[in-house]
Amino acid sequence: MSDEQWFYCLKHHTVEGPDGCRAADRLGPYPDKETAARALEIARERTEAADAADREWAERGAAPRDDES
Repeated sequence: MSDEQWFYCLKHHTVEGPDGCRAADRLGPYPDKETAARALEIARERTEAADAADREWAERGAAPRDDES
């Protein structure tokens, strides 16, 4: 396995190595170029999963803590 890191630049919409744009403009690091190229798709999938978990939590409500009995 390589120690290389790859990033997706939000400003230029390109995959770049560690010497690319500033961190605030990038997603990553990713283990390879192919995964970095999917950065927006991966972010969308993670956001959808987090939104679903939030909806489930809101519907179920917070579980009572043991010390609140």
